[in-house]
Amino acid sequence: MAPLTDFYQLTMAYGHWRAGRHRLPAAAELFFRRAPFRGAFAVAAGLAEGLRCLRAFRFSAADVAYLRSVLPSTTEDAFFDYLATLDASEVTISAVPEGSVIFARVPFLQVKGPLLVVQLMETVLLCLVSYASLVATNAARFRLLAGPDMKLMEIGLRRAQGPDGALSASKYSYIGGFDCTSNVLAGKLYGIPVCGTIAHSFIMSFTSLEEVQPRELLPLAGGEPVDLPALAKSLLQRVCELLQTPPEKTNRGELAAFVSYAISFPHDFQGLLDTYCVRRSGLPNFCAVALALHQLGYRAVGVRLDSGDLARQSKEIRRVFRACGAHFQVPWFETIPIAVSNDISEQSLEEFSREGSEIDMIGVGMNLVTCPLQPSLGCVYKLVEVNGSPCMKLTEDEEKMTIPGIKTIYRLYDAAGHPFMDLMALEEEPLPSAGQELAIRVLGRLDETSKVVPTTVEPLHHTYFRDGQVCEPLPSLPEVRSHAQVSLSLLSPAHRRLHEPQPYPVAMTERLHNLLTKLQQATQ
Repeated sequence: MAPLTDFYQLTMAYGHWRAGRHRLPAAAELFFRRAPFRGAFAVAAGLAEGLRCLRAFRFSAADVAYLRSVLPSTTEDAFFDYLATLDASEVTISAVPEGSVIFARVPFLQVKGPLLVVQLMETVLLCLVSYASLVATNAARFRLLAGPDMKLMEIGLRRAQGPDGALSASKYSYIGGFDCTSNVLAGKLYGIPVCGTIAHSFIMSFTSLEEVQPRELLPLAGGEPVDLPALAKSLLQRVCELLQTPPEKTNRGELAAFVSYAISFPHDFQGLLDTYCVRRSGLPNFCAVALALHQLGYRAVGVRLDSGDLARQSKEIRRVFRACGAHFQVPWFETIPIAVSNDISEQSLEEFSREGSEIDMIGVGMNLVTCPLQPSLGCVYKLVEVNGSPCMKLTEDEEKMTIPGIKTIYRLYDAAGHPFMDLMALEEEPLPSAGQELAIRVLGRLDETSKVVPTTVEPLHHTYFRDGQVCEPLPSLPEVRSHAQVSLSLLSPAHRRLHEPQPYPVAMTERLHNLLTKLQQATQ
Protein backbone atom coordinates (compact mmCIF):
# COMPACT_ATOMS: atom_id res chain seq x y z
CA MET A 1 0.00 0.00 0.00
CA ALA A 2 3.00 2.36 0.27
CA PRO A 3 2.70 3.51 -3.39
CA LEU A 4 -0.90 4.62 -2.72
CA THR A 5 0.21 8.19 -2.26
CA ASP A 6 0.54 11.51 -4.04
CA PHE A 7 3.69 12.09 -6.07
CA TYR A 8 4.67 15.13 -4.04
CA GLN A 9 4.91 12.99 -0.91
CA LEU A 10 7.81 11.18 -2.58
CA THR A 11 9.53 14.36 -3.72
CA MET A 12 9.24 15.71 -0.17
CA ALA A 13 10.54 12.40 1.16
CA TYR A 14 13.61 12.75 -1.03
CA GLY A 15 14.07 16.31 0.17
CA HIS A 16 13.99 15.15 3.82
CA TRP A 17 16.36 12.28 3.07
CA ARG A 18 18.77 14.47 1.10
CA ALA A 19 18.90 16.96 4.00
CA GLY A 20 19.46 14.21 6.57
CA ARG A 21 16.14 15.04 8.29
CA HIS A 22 14.28 11.85 7.41
CA ARG A 23 14.64 10.23 10.83
CA LEU A 24 13.71 13.25 12.94
CA PRO A 25 10.87 12.36 15.34
CA ALA A 26 7.62 13.92 14.16
CA ALA A 27 3.90 13.94 14.87
CA ALA A 28 0.86 14.70 12.71
CA GLU A 29 -2.89 14.87 13.25
CA LEU A 30 -5.83 14.01 10.99
CA PHE A 31 -9.04 16.01 11.41
CA PHE A 32 -11.74 17.87 9.49
CA ARG A 33 -12.44 21.57 9.67
CA ARG A 34 -16.24 21.63 9.33
CA ALA A 35 -18.89 19.08 10.24
CA PRO A 36 -20.50 17.54 7.14
CA PHE A 37 -24.04 18.12 5.82
CA ARG A 38 -24.37 21.33 7.86
CA GLY A 39 -24.70 19.22 10.99
CA ALA A 40 -22.71 19.28 14.21
CA PHE A 41 -21.01 15.87 14.15
CA ALA A 42 -19.43 13.12 12.10
CA VAL A 43 -19.00 9.39 12.74
CA ALA A 44 -15.38 8.26 12.73
CA ALA A 45 -14.79 5.32 10.38
CA GLY A 46 -12.01 3.73 8.37
CA LEU A 47 -9.62 3.17 11.30
CA ALA A 48 -9.39 -0.61 10.88
CA GLU A 49 -8.60 -0.25 7.16
CA GLY A 50 -5.96 2.35 7.97
CA LEU A 51 -4.30 0.07 10.50
CA ARG A 52 -4.26 -2.84 8.06
CA CYS A 53 -2.60 -0.56 5.54
CA LEU A 54 0.10 0.45 8.03
CA ARG A 55 0.86 -3.16 8.88
CA ALA A 56 1.52 -3.84 5.17
CA PHE A 57 3.35 -0.57 4.52
CA ARG A 58 6.45 -1.19 2.38
CA PHE A 59 7.80 -0.60 -1.11
CA SER A 60 8.29 -3.77 -3.13
CA ALA A 61 11.12 -4.22 -5.63
CA ALA A 62 8.61 -3.49 -8.40
CA ASP A 63 7.46 -0.34 -6.59
CA VAL A 64 11.02 0.92 -6.26
CA ALA A 65 11.71 0.18 -9.91
CA TYR A 66 8.66 2.21 -10.92
CA LEU A 67 9.68 5.12 -8.69
CA ARG A 68 13.10 5.14 -10.36
CA SER A 69 11.30 5.68 -13.66
CA VAL A 70 9.20 8.65 -12.52
CA LEU A 71 11.38 10.57 -10.07
CA PRO A 72 13.92 12.98 -11.58
CA SER A 73 17.05 11.37 -12.96
CA THR A 74 19.12 13.35 -10.45
CA THR A 75 17.60 11.36 -7.56
CA GLU A 76 20.40 9.44 -5.87
CA ASP A 77 20.40 5.63 -6.04
CA ALA A 78 20.90 5.43 -2.29
CA PHE A 79 17.46 6.98 -1.78
CA PHE A 80 15.79 4.12 -3.64
CA ASP A 81 17.80 1.64 -1.58
CA TYR A 82 16.48 3.40 1.52
CA LEU A 83 12.88 3.25 0.32
CA ALA A 84 13.23 -0.52 -0.08
CA THR A 85 13.92 -0.78 3.68
CA LEU A 86 10.98 1.35 4.84
CA ASP A 87 8.15 0.00 6.97
CA ALA A 88 5.90 1.26 9.78
CA SER A 89 7.80 -0.42 12.61
CA GLU A 90 8.62 2.92 14.25
CA VAL A 91 5.14 4.42 13.84
CA THR A 92 2.64 4.88 16.69
CA ILE A 93 -1.03 5.57 15.97
CA SER A 94 -3.56 6.76 18.52
CA ALA A 95 -7.18 7.42 17.54
CA VAL A 96 -10.76 7.63 18.72
CA PRO A 97 -12.47 4.22 18.61
CA GLU A 98 -14.09 3.56 15.25
CA GLY A 99 -17.77 4.46 15.31
CA SER A 100 -17.28 7.33 17.77
CA VAL A 101 -18.94 10.67 17.22
CA ILE A 102 -16.31 13.28 16.36
CA PHE A 103 -16.37 17.02 15.89
CA ALA A 104 -14.67 19.62 13.72
CA ARG A 105 -11.04 20.48 14.57
CA VAL A 106 -10.73 17.52 16.96
CA PRO A 107 -8.02 15.04 15.83
CA PHE A 108 -9.54 11.73 14.74
CA LEU A 109 -6.09 10.13 14.82
CA GLN A 110 -2.51 11.07 15.65
CA VAL A 111 0.60 9.67 13.97
CA LYS A 112 4.08 9.64 15.53
CA GLY A 113 7.28 8.35 13.95
CA PRO A 114 10.22 9.30 11.73
CA LEU A 115 9.44 12.45 9.76
CA LEU A 116 9.74 10.85 6.31
CA VAL A 117 7.41 7.96 7.19
CA VAL A 118 4.90 10.22 8.96
CA GLN A 119 4.78 12.36 5.83
CA LEU A 120 4.27 9.33 3.55
CA MET A 121 1.29 8.23 5.66
CA GLU A 122 -0.70 11.37 4.86
CA THR A 123 -2.42 10.55 1.58
CA VAL A 124 -3.31 6.93 2.25
CA LEU A 125 -4.78 7.67 5.68
CA LEU A 126 -6.82 10.56 4.31
CA CYS A 127 -8.07 8.31 1.50
CA LEU A 128 -9.09 5.49 3.85
CA VAL A 129 -10.66 7.66 6.56
CA SER A 130 -12.35 10.56 4.79
CA TYR A 131 -14.88 8.74 2.59
CA ALA A 132 -15.50 6.08 5.23
CA SER A 133 -16.40 8.71 7.83
CA LEU A 134 -18.50 10.68 5.34
CA VAL A 135 -20.63 7.65 4.39
CA ALA A 136 -20.96 6.48 7.99
CA THR A 137 -22.14 9.98 8.93
CA ASN A 138 -24.60 10.09 6.03
CA ALA A 139 -25.98 6.70 7.07
CA ALA A 140 -26.26 7.86 10.68
CA ARG A 141 -28.34 10.83 9.58
CA PHE A 142 -30.73 8.53 7.70
CA ARG A 143 -30.96 6.36 10.82
CA LEU A 144 -31.74 9.35 13.05
CA LEU A 145 -34.47 10.47 10.65
CA ALA A 146 -35.94 6.99 10.28
CA GLY A 147 -35.96 6.20 13.98
CA PRO A 148 -34.72 3.05 15.71
CA ASP A 149 -37.42 0.67 14.49
CA MET A 150 -37.40 1.29 10.74
CA LYS A 151 -35.47 -1.26 8.67
CA LEU A 152 -32.91 0.46 6.45
CA MET A 153 -31.41 -1.29 3.43
CA GLU A 154 -28.43 0.02 1.46
CA ILE A 155 -29.03 -0.55 -2.27
CA GLY A 156 -26.39 1.70 -3.83
CA LEU A 157 -24.12 -0.79 -5.63
CA ARG A 158 -25.23 0.21 -9.12
CA ARG A 159 -25.05 3.93 -8.30
CA ALA A 160 -21.70 3.98 -6.50
CA GLN A 161 -18.42 5.37 -7.82
CA GLY A 162 -16.97 2.06 -8.97
CA PRO A 163 -16.64 -1.28 -7.16
CA ASP A 164 -14.29 0.05 -4.46
CA GLY A 165 -16.69 2.88 -3.67
CA ALA A 166 -19.59 0.44 -3.60
CA LEU A 167 -17.90 -1.92 -1.14
CA SER A 168 -16.84 0.94 1.11
CA ALA A 169 -20.35 2.39 1.00
CA SER A 170 -21.91 -0.92 2.02
CA LYS A 171 -19.46 -1.40 4.89
CA TYR A 172 -19.64 2.10 6.31
CA SER A 173 -23.40 2.47 5.79
CA TYR A 174 -23.73 -0.57 8.04
CA ILE A 175 -21.52 1.09 10.67
CA GLY A 176 -23.70 4.21 10.43
CA GLY A 177 -26.86 2.27 11.25
CA PHE A 178 -28.20 0.52 8.16
CA ASP A 179 -29.46 -3.02 8.72
CA CYS A 180 -28.51 -4.78 5.50
CA THR A 181 -27.20 -4.39 1.97
CA SER A 182 -28.05 -5.61 -1.51
CA ASN A 183 -24.30 -5.95 -2.22
CA VAL A 184 -23.52 -9.68 -2.20
CA LEU A 185 -19.74 -9.23 -2.21
CA ALA A 186 -19.96 -6.86 0.76
CA GLY A 187 -21.97 -9.51 2.57
CA LYS A 188 -19.32 -12.11 1.83
CA LEU A 189 -16.34 -9.92 2.75
CA TYR A 190 -17.71 -8.14 5.80
CA GLY A 191 -20.50 -10.35 7.14
CA ILE A 192 -23.17 -7.69 6.55
CA PRO A 193 -26.69 -9.17 6.23
CA VAL A 194 -27.80 -9.23 2.58
CA CYS A 195 -31.36 -9.01 1.32
CA GLY A 196 -33.33 -8.42 -1.84
CA THR A 197 -36.22 -9.92 -3.79
CA ILE A 198 -37.25 -9.21 -7.38
CA ALA A 199 -37.11 -6.35 -9.87
CA HIS A 200 -39.61 -5.18 -12.46
CA SER A 201 -37.73 -7.14 -15.14
CA PHE A 202 -38.68 -10.45 -13.51
CA ILE A 203 -42.36 -9.52 -13.50
CA MET A 204 -42.26 -8.15 -17.04
CA SER A 205 -40.75 -11.39 -18.32
CA PHE A 206 -44.06 -13.26 -17.72
CA THR A 207 -47.23 -12.90 -19.80
CA SER A 208 -49.57 -15.66 -18.59
CA LEU A 209 -50.09 -18.35 -15.97
CA GLU A 210 -49.34 -21.01 -18.57
CA GLU A 211 -45.65 -20.02 -18.31
CA VAL A 212 -45.40 -21.00 -14.65
CA GLN A 213 -43.22 -24.08 -14.19
CA PRO A 214 -43.24 -25.96 -11.90
CA ARG A 215 -46.87 -25.39 -10.96
CA GLU A 216 -47.21 -27.37 -7.76
CA LEU A 217 -46.19 -26.59 -4.20
CA LEU A 218 -46.20 -28.96 -1.23
CA PRO A 219 -48.10 -27.76 1.87
CA LEU A 220 -45.77 -26.85 4.72
CA ALA A 221 -47.29 -29.54 6.93
CA GLY A 222 -46.96 -32.18 4.22
CA GLY A 223 -49.54 -33.88 2.03
CA GLU A 224 -50.40 -33.75 -1.63
CA PRO A 225 -48.90 -31.00 -3.80
CA VAL A 226 -51.24 -28.17 -4.79
CA ASP A 227 -51.56 -26.40 -8.15
CA LEU A 228 -50.62 -22.93 -6.92
CA PRO A 229 -51.50 -20.99 -10.13
CA ALA A 230 -55.03 -22.44 -10.07
CA LEU A 231 -55.46 -21.70 -6.36
CA ALA A 232 -54.18 -18.13 -6.73
CA LYS A 233 -56.45 -17.53 -9.73
CA SER A 234 -59.52 -18.64 -7.78
CA LEU A 235 -58.58 -16.47 -4.82
CA LEU A 236 -57.95 -13.48 -7.10
CA GLN A 237 -61.65 -13.46 -8.01
CA ARG A 238 -62.60 -13.23 -4.33
CA VAL A 239 -59.97 -10.56 -3.59
CA CYS A 240 -61.21 -8.43 -6.50
CA GLU A 241 -64.78 -8.69 -5.22
CA LEU A 242 -63.63 -7.51 -1.79
CA LEU A 243 -61.61 -4.63 -3.24
CA GLN A 244 -64.27 -3.82 -5.82
CA THR A 245 -61.67 -4.11 -8.57
CA PRO A 246 -62.52 -5.65 -11.97
CA PRO A 247 -60.57 -8.95 -12.28
CA GLU A 248 -59.93 -8.29 -15.96
CA LYS A 249 -57.90 -5.17 -14.99
CA THR A 250 -55.29 -7.29 -13.21
CA ASN A 251 -52.24 -8.21 -15.23
CA ARG A 252 -51.99 -11.98 -15.65
CA GLY A 253 -48.27 -11.83 -16.43
CA GLU A 254 -47.76 -10.15 -13.07
CA LEU A 255 -49.85 -12.82 -11.36
CA ALA A 256 -47.76 -15.49 -13.08
CA ALA A 257 -44.53 -13.83 -11.90
CA PHE A 258 -45.79 -13.69 -8.32
CA VAL A 259 -46.86 -17.33 -8.41
CA SER A 260 -43.59 -18.46 -9.93
CA TYR A 261 -41.60 -16.58 -7.32
CA ALA A 262 -43.79 -17.93 -4.52
CA ILE A 263 -43.18 -21.50 -5.68
CA SER A 264 -39.44 -20.83 -5.70
CA PHE A 265 -39.43 -19.04 -2.33
CA PRO A 266 -42.57 -20.02 -0.38
CA HIS A 267 -40.99 -18.89 2.93
CA ASP A 268 -39.72 -15.59 1.51
CA PHE A 269 -42.36 -14.35 -0.89
CA GLN A 270 -42.38 -10.60 -1.40
CA GLY A 271 -44.25 -8.77 -4.13
CA LEU A 272 -43.14 -5.74 -6.12
CA LEU A 273 -46.45 -3.96 -6.63
CA ASP A 274 -45.87 -1.11 -9.09
CA THR A 275 -44.84 -2.75 -12.37
CA TYR A 276 -48.29 -1.96 -13.80
CA CYS A 277 -50.92 -0.47 -11.46
CA VAL A 278 -50.66 -0.89 -7.71
CA ARG A 279 -54.36 -0.59 -6.89
CA ARG A 280 -55.87 -2.44 -9.85
CA SER A 281 -53.22 -5.10 -10.41
CA GLY A 282 -50.20 -5.38 -8.14
CA LEU A 283 -52.09 -5.34 -4.87
CA PRO A 284 -54.89 -7.80 -5.74
CA ASN A 285 -52.41 -10.14 -7.43
CA PHE A 286 -50.15 -10.10 -4.39
CA CYS A 287 -53.04 -10.69 -1.98
CA ALA A 288 -54.27 -13.64 -4.04
CA VAL A 289 -50.85 -15.33 -4.04
CA ALA A 290 -50.23 -14.53 -0.35
CA LEU A 291 -53.62 -16.02 0.59
CA ALA A 292 -52.87 -19.09 -1.50
CA LEU A 293 -49.57 -19.52 0.34
CA HIS A 294 -51.42 -19.10 3.63
CA GLN A 295 -53.73 -21.99 2.77
CA LEU A 296 -50.61 -24.14 2.37
CA GLY A 297 -49.13 -22.98 5.68
CA TYR A 298 -46.74 -20.27 4.49
CA ARG A 299 -46.52 -16.52 5.19
CA ALA A 300 -45.63 -13.79 2.72
CA VAL A 301 -42.83 -11.59 4.05
CA GLY A 302 -43.72 -8.25 2.48
CA VAL A 303 -44.31 -5.96 -0.47
CA ARG A 304 -42.24 -3.24 -2.09
CA LEU A 305 -43.12 0.03 -3.81
CA ASP A 306 -40.70 1.74 -6.16
CA SER A 307 -42.66 4.70 -7.56
CA GLY A 308 -45.40 7.21 -6.85
CA ASP A 309 -46.48 8.79 -3.59
CA LEU A 310 -44.93 6.21 -1.30
CA ALA A 311 -46.41 7.44 1.99
CA ARG A 312 -49.95 7.68 0.63
CA GLN A 313 -49.74 4.33 -1.13
CA SER A 314 -48.38 2.63 1.98
CA LYS A 315 -51.46 3.73 3.92
CA GLU A 316 -53.79 2.49 1.18
CA ILE A 317 -51.97 -0.85 1.07
CA ARG A 318 -52.22 -1.24 4.85
CA ARG A 319 -55.99 -0.64 4.65
CA VAL A 320 -56.27 -3.38 2.02
CA PHE A 321 -54.20 -5.78 4.11
CA ARG A 322 -56.41 -5.15 7.12
CA ALA A 323 -59.53 -5.68 5.03
CA CYS A 324 -58.17 -8.93 3.58
CA GLY A 325 -56.99 -10.12 6.98
CA ALA A 326 -60.45 -9.58 8.47
CA HIS A 327 -62.43 -10.92 5.49
CA PHE A 328 -60.35 -14.07 5.01
CA GLN A 329 -59.68 -14.49 8.74
CA VAL A 330 -55.90 -14.27 8.40
CA PRO A 331 -54.75 -12.10 11.37
CA TRP A 332 -51.10 -11.79 10.31
CA PHE A 333 -52.10 -10.29 6.97
CA GLU A 334 -52.59 -6.81 8.40
CA THR A 335 -48.98 -6.68 9.60
CA ILE A 336 -47.31 -7.62 6.30
CA PRO A 337 -44.22 -5.37 6.06
CA ILE A 338 -44.21 -2.62 3.42
CA ALA A 339 -40.87 -1.63 1.89
CA VAL A 340 -40.20 1.37 -0.33
CA SER A 341 -37.41 2.57 -2.61
CA ASN A 342 -37.07 5.11 -5.46
CA ASP A 343 -34.43 7.81 -5.02
CA ILE A 344 -34.98 8.07 -1.26
CA SER A 345 -33.34 11.10 0.36
CA GLU A 346 -33.34 12.78 3.76
CA GLN A 347 -36.18 14.92 2.47
CA SER A 348 -38.16 11.75 1.65
CA LEU A 349 -37.84 10.52 5.22
CA GLU A 350 -38.88 13.90 6.57
CA GLU A 351 -41.97 13.79 4.33
CA PHE A 352 -42.83 10.26 5.51
CA SER A 353 -42.67 11.48 9.10
CA ARG A 354 -44.67 14.64 8.41
CA GLU A 355 -47.41 12.93 6.40
CA GLY A 356 -47.50 9.67 8.35
CA SER A 357 -47.00 6.33 6.65
CA GLU A 358 -47.25 2.58 7.07
CA ILE A 359 -43.71 1.97 5.79
CA ASP A 360 -41.65 -0.68 7.58
CA MET A 361 -38.50 -0.81 5.45
CA ILE A 362 -36.68 1.73 3.29
CA GLY A 363 -34.10 1.07 0.60
CA VAL A 364 -31.65 3.92 0.01
CA GLY A 365 -29.16 3.99 -2.86
CA MET A 366 -27.69 6.99 -4.66
CA ASN A 367 -28.41 9.58 -1.95
CA LEU A 368 -26.60 7.40 0.56
CA VAL A 369 -23.55 6.09 -1.26
CA THR A 370 -22.66 9.16 -3.36
CA CYS A 371 -23.32 11.69 -0.56
CA PRO A 372 -24.64 14.29 -3.03
CA LEU A 373 -25.25 16.89 -0.32
CA GLN A 374 -21.50 16.89 0.42
CA PRO A 375 -19.19 14.76 -1.74
CA SER A 376 -16.14 15.06 0.54
CA LEU A 377 -15.55 15.35 4.27
CA GLY A 378 -12.50 17.53 3.65
CA CYS A 379 -10.17 15.87 6.14
CA VAL A 380 -6.67 17.30 6.50
CA TYR A 381 -3.41 15.91 7.89
CA LYS A 382 -1.04 18.39 9.50
CA LEU A 383 2.31 18.23 11.25
CA VAL A 384 2.16 19.42 14.85
CA GLU A 385 5.68 18.65 16.07
CA VAL A 386 9.11 17.97 14.51
CA ASN A 387 12.22 17.00 16.51
CA GLY A 388 10.59 17.99 19.79
CA SER A 389 9.57 21.44 18.57
CA PRO A 390 5.84 22.20 18.20
CA CYS A 391 4.90 23.59 14.79
CA MET A 392 1.80 25.14 13.31
CA LYS A 393 0.37 26.58 10.11
CA LEU A 394 -0.32 30.29 10.50
CA THR A 395 -2.99 32.04 8.47
CA GLU A 396 -5.33 34.98 8.78
CA ASP A 397 -8.21 32.50 8.50
CA GLU A 398 -8.49 31.08 12.03
CA GLU A 399 -10.37 28.03 10.72
CA LYS A 400 -7.30 26.99 8.71
CA MET A 401 -4.81 27.71 11.47
CA THR A 402 -3.46 24.49 12.97
CA ILE A 403 -2.97 23.91 16.68
CA PRO A 404 0.61 23.01 17.64
CA GLY A 405 2.00 20.27 19.82
CA ILE A 406 1.28 16.64 20.62
CA LYS A 407 -2.04 16.57 22.42
CA THR A 408 -4.33 14.53 24.57
CA ILE A 409 -8.03 14.88 23.75
CA TYR A 410 -10.72 14.75 26.42
CA ARG A 411 -14.49 14.66 26.15
CA LEU A 412 -16.32 16.49 28.91
CA TYR A 413 -19.78 15.34 30.02
CA ASP A 414 -22.51 17.14 31.95
CA ALA A 415 -24.64 15.77 34.77
CA ALA A 416 -27.20 14.40 32.29
CA GLY A 417 -24.51 12.27 30.63
CA HIS A 418 -24.31 14.36 27.46
CA PRO A 419 -20.94 15.44 26.05
CA PHE A 420 -20.82 19.23 26.09
CA MET A 421 -17.25 19.99 25.01
CA ASP A 422 -14.07 18.37 23.64
CA LEU A 423 -10.88 19.68 25.23
CA MET A 424 -7.38 19.62 23.72
CA ALA A 425 -4.45 19.60 26.14
CA LEU A 426 -0.72 19.18 25.68
CA GLU A 427 0.38 15.59 26.11
CA GLU A 428 2.38 16.32 29.26
CA GLU A 429 -0.50 18.09 31.05
CA PRO A 430 -2.22 16.23 33.91
CA LEU A 431 -5.60 14.59 33.38
CA PRO A 432 -8.45 17.03 34.15
CA SER A 433 -10.47 15.93 37.16
CA ALA A 434 -14.23 15.43 37.15
CA GLY A 435 -15.97 18.05 39.28
CA GLN A 436 -12.98 20.40 39.05
CA GLU A 437 -13.28 23.85 37.48
CA LEU A 438 -11.25 24.12 34.29
CA ALA A 439 -10.02 27.33 32.64
CA ILE A 440 -10.28 26.86 28.88
CA ARG A 441 -10.27 28.75 25.58
CA VAL A 442 -13.03 27.86 23.12
CA LEU A 443 -12.08 27.80 19.44
CA GLY A 444 -13.58 30.81 17.75
CA ARG A 445 -13.37 32.77 21.02
CA LEU A 446 -9.69 32.39 21.85
CA ASP A 447 -9.38 35.93 23.18
CA GLU A 448 -11.45 35.11 26.28
CA THR A 449 -11.09 32.56 29.08
CA SER A 450 -14.09 30.43 30.04
CA LYS A 451 -14.66 28.20 33.06
CA VAL A 452 -16.34 24.79 32.91
CA VAL A 453 -16.95 22.03 35.46
CA PRO A 454 -17.34 18.58 33.87
CA THR A 455 -19.20 15.82 35.68
CA THR A 456 -17.21 13.17 33.78
CA VAL A 457 -13.95 13.36 31.83
CA GLU A 458 -13.18 10.79 29.13
CA PRO A 459 -9.81 10.50 27.34
CA LEU A 460 -10.80 9.99 23.70
CA HIS A 461 -7.74 8.45 22.06
CA HIS A 462 -6.55 4.86 22.36
CA THR A 463 -3.17 3.65 21.11
CA TYR A 464 -3.91 1.16 18.32
CA PHE A 465 -0.60 0.71 16.50
CA ARG A 466 2.95 0.41 17.84
CA ASP A 467 6.16 -1.35 16.71
CA GLY A 468 4.65 -2.29 13.38
CA GLN A 469 1.67 -4.11 14.86
CA VAL A 470 -1.92 -3.44 15.91
CA CYS A 471 -1.60 -3.36 19.70
CA GLU A 472 -5.23 -3.23 20.80
CA PRO A 473 -7.92 -5.74 19.76
CA LEU A 474 -10.15 -4.26 17.09
CA PRO A 475 -13.93 -4.63 17.50
CA SER A 476 -16.03 -6.53 14.98
CA LEU A 477 -18.14 -4.64 12.47
CA PRO A 478 -21.37 -5.23 14.47
CA GLU A 479 -19.58 -3.99 17.60
CA VAL A 480 -18.47 -0.82 15.78
CA ARG A 481 -22.05 -0.36 14.55
CA SER A 482 -23.40 -0.69 18.11
CA HIS A 483 -20.79 1.73 19.43
CA ALA A 484 -21.83 4.29 16.80
CA GLN A 485 -25.46 4.11 17.89
CA VAL A 486 -24.54 4.46 21.56
CA SER A 487 -22.22 7.37 20.77
CA LEU A 488 -24.99 9.13 18.84
CA SER A 489 -27.54 8.48 21.57
CA LEU A 490 -25.36 10.28 24.13
CA LEU A 491 -25.46 13.54 22.20
CA SER A 492 -27.80 16.20 23.49
CA PRO A 493 -30.79 16.80 21.20
CA ALA A 494 -29.42 20.26 20.38
CA HIS A 495 -26.21 18.76 18.97
CA ARG A 496 -27.86 15.70 17.42
CA ARG A 497 -30.51 17.48 15.38
CA LEU A 498 -29.79 17.54 11.68
CA HIS A 499 -30.94 21.05 10.79
CA GLU A 500 -29.42 24.13 12.41
CA PRO A 501 -27.87 22.23 15.32
CA GLN A 502 -26.26 24.03 18.20
CA PRO A 503 -22.51 24.25 17.46
CA TYR A 504 -20.49 21.82 19.57
CA PRO A 505 -17.71 23.68 21.40
CA VAL A 506 -14.12 22.52 21.09
CA ALA A 507 -11.62 24.10 23.45
CA MET A 508 -7.97 24.10 24.49
CA THR A 509 -6.30 24.43 27.85
CA GLU A 510 -4.66 27.67 28.92
CA ARG A 511 -1.27 26.01 28.61
CA LEU A 512 -1.91 24.97 25.02
CA HIS A 513 -3.24 28.44 24.25
CA ASN A 514 -0.05 29.95 25.68
CA LEU A 515 2.02 27.77 23.32
CA LEU A 516 -0.11 28.80 20.35
CA THR A 517 0.25 32.49 21.25
CA LYS A 518 4.00 32.12 21.69
CA LEU A 519 4.41 30.58 18.24
CA GLN A 520 2.19 33.23 16.67
CA GLN A 521 4.25 36.03 18.21
CA ALA A 522 7.53 34.40 17.14
CA THR A 523 6.53 34.69 13.48
CA GLN A 524 5.45 38.33 13.61
